[in-house]
Amino acid sequence: MTMKLKMKTLAVAASLAMAASGALAGGAKVGMITTLSGGGAGLGIDVRDGFMLAIEQSGRSDIEVVIEDDQRKPDVAVQLADKMIQSDKVDVLTGIIWSNLAMAVVPSVTAQGKFYLSPNAGPSALAGKGCSPNYFNVAWQNDNLHEGAGAYATSAGYKKAFILAPNYPAGQDALTGFKRFFKGELAGELYTKLGQTDYAAEIAQIRASGADVVFFFLPGGMGISFLKQYADSGVGLPVVGPAFSFDQGILQAVGAAALGVKNTSQWSKDLDNEANKAFVESFKAKYGRLPSLYASQGFDTALLLISALNKADVADHDGFRKALEAADFASTRGAFKFGPNHHPIQNIYVREVIKEGDVFTNKIIGTALENHADVYAAECKM
Repeated sequence: MTMKLKMKTLAVAASLAMAASGALAGGAKVGMITTLSGGGAGLGIDVRDGFMLAIEQSGRSDIEVVIEDDQRKPDVAVQLADKMIQSDKVDVLTGIIWSNLAMAVVPSVTAQGKFYLSPNAGPSALAGKGCSPNYFNVAWQNDNLHEGAGAYATSAGYKKAFILAPNYPAGQDALTGFKRFFKGELAGELYTKLGQTDYAAEIAQIRASGADVVFFFLPGGMGISFLKQYADSGVGLPVVGPAFSFDQGILQAVGAAALGVKNTSQWSKDLDNEANKAFVESFKAKYGRLPSLYASQGFDTALLLISALNKADVADHDGFRKALEAADFASTRGAFKFGPNHHPIQNIYVREVIKEGDVFTNKIIGTALENHADVYAAECKM
């Protein structure tokens, strides 16, 4: 063996040993499949921008991100995941917004030995019996914010709720979550069409229902359409919902119709911790807009990835998984940890829609649930 070859061999061996010990960790190739066109594009854009901001701030040039638009179509998402795994040779996947797309993609990804870090969708099936050692949700389990809304509606003294959501996995989880914590009666329960824009029939049913509060989960453009039509209808019943329908990217389109509405979230731009303050300011400076819930989730997802890469090589699956489980990063939410099914245990806050100057936004007015975990963890056997 030549001296040059011998030295190279020793150097490689030393690097491998250091990587195994956590003293040295390599980079990763990340496949981001998210919604960048159509009605839900704002959500995917915010996840992407938050994620890429954290990568940029880390200075990690050894993290490569391949970004593709799923067009909010499950078949497109599946094709993109296969391409990323087979052709692009990614180590980690992320980015999906919608639960029906997550259900189409995540089980196949984890079955092929890849890690999936969800910055948004958290369907109950992947939190319970369908959980995986390689699947981590950095946002919430779908029910959580709706459970917070149910708890708030109860504490606010509402007795009869009319509830509605789109008929897809996240919509079903939403109404299940609200009902789990709401102690009053239901004046009505409706599943609407995913992507629906005309809510005249539903608003007529609300008007005739005898309800004293309306709870709805209609993300993206669906929520904008409903709130505007509801405000114009003059029904006038108070509205409670999750942050998805009252988040930063939506409020400007809704306008005054949302003022005073109470909504639940695990994050808000006014959360008082140093990591969040720095995130809000740096996001505004980079993109010229206030960050949304989705942007914070993308940012935290990247921080989790970076924290794990600082401890273990992604090729060392057991070591990398343990590093992810440790969640050793300063979250925009403050306290953050994973439960046994790799879903967050965290506070769910109550926010009120306000106006700051010319900008509609939210402020925290209370805490609906503290250190809250999802109910499906007991079904997860890993």
